[in-house]
Amino acid sequence: MIATVVWGTGNVGRAAVRAVAANPALELAAVVVHDPAKVGRDAGTLADLGHELGVAATDDLDAVFAADPRAVVYAASGDIRFDDALADVVRAVRAGAAVVTPALYPLYDQRNAPRELREPVLDAIAKGGGSLFVSGVDPGWGNDILPVLVSGLGSTVDVVRCQEIFDYSTYEQPDSVRYLVGMGQPMDYDPPMLMTGVPAMVWGGQVRLIARALGVEVDEVRETLDRRPLENDVTTRTMGEFARGAQGAVRFEVQGIVDGEPRIVIEHVTRIHPSCAPDWPQPPSGAGAHRVIIEGRPRIEVTVEASDEGANRSAGGNATAAGRLVNAIPWLVDAKPGLYDALDVPINPGRLRRR
Repeated sequence: MIATVVWGTGNVGRAAVRAVAANPALELAAVVVHDPAKVGRDAGTLADLGHELGVAATDDLDAVFAADPRAVVYAASGDIRFDDALADVVRAVRAGAAVVTPALYPLYDQRNAPRELREPVLDAIAKGGGSLFVSGVDPGWGNDILPVLVSGLGSTVDVVRCQEIFDYSTYEQPDSVRYLVGMGQPMDYDPPMLMTGVPAMVWGGQVRLIARALGVEVDEVRETLDRRPLENDVTTRTMGEFARGAQGAVRFEVQGIVDGEPRIVIEHVTRIHPSCAPDWPQPPSGAGAHRVIIEGRPRIEVTVEASDEGANRSAGGNATAAGRLVNAIPWLVDAKPGLYDALDVPINPGRLRRR
């Protein structure tokens, strides 16, 4: 079995612990936490498994790496601490581990990532013999492998569109929702995630991955942005009050321009309440969905909904993103040391649980 560390127990980390525990090829060796209140708690409890796993959470990184784990799921956030996240991942790779993470979005398309980001990772691989695979949490498979797969089902492809449609009131990261994305802020507030160039920096790599798979080159990456205010005060279960007139919905596109037209598009439609921007795309049910639309002949539309953690349907996207990463570990361990992307790493069949 592959000794595997899960680093972080937030939205993605909880799902990662469950995925590691369920995979017969993996053994949960350690769970790393930052919050002192979590130190010593059982991983199964932290992951909402309903039973203990016999692995106590720790903040002692030296002890974790002294045990020479073969794999690390880095589930800590990189949104507002990118340099720290990169340093953590480089440490794990240099220790010889196969590392999977959603935190380093510039490495989604690792071949075209900035040199200053690739070089520390490649140096760590050369010196330590580890590997790295980065895939998104939005989720990555919805913006790379799924559209590529579906595009091969028709005779012609004109436009590939990937959509995330999501109710942010179910996403238990208040700082990211309120300040990074700007939900509940005045309409003249400039959310860091929506500043010009940021969406293209985050999702442009996935646009280029799809283009590479389809055998075309992207001439440029463009952005569109639309924001809507709340028409009424709303109260949310997880994040409290949001006032009328504040930002209540965001819709943006990251467009891959091919032959002068947007031909590969990643679109996000996010709300803090279903009543805001009702004319925008809606999920079939629940808090959200991921959709791939192939405009061509035939026109193909695939919508994926996932639920996890009881009634919290928003956790399903995190769970599938974590599953994609965790289930890639056996392949990475068997592969030669290297820096990999979603077009390199296959999706293996799941396992039918025995009753």
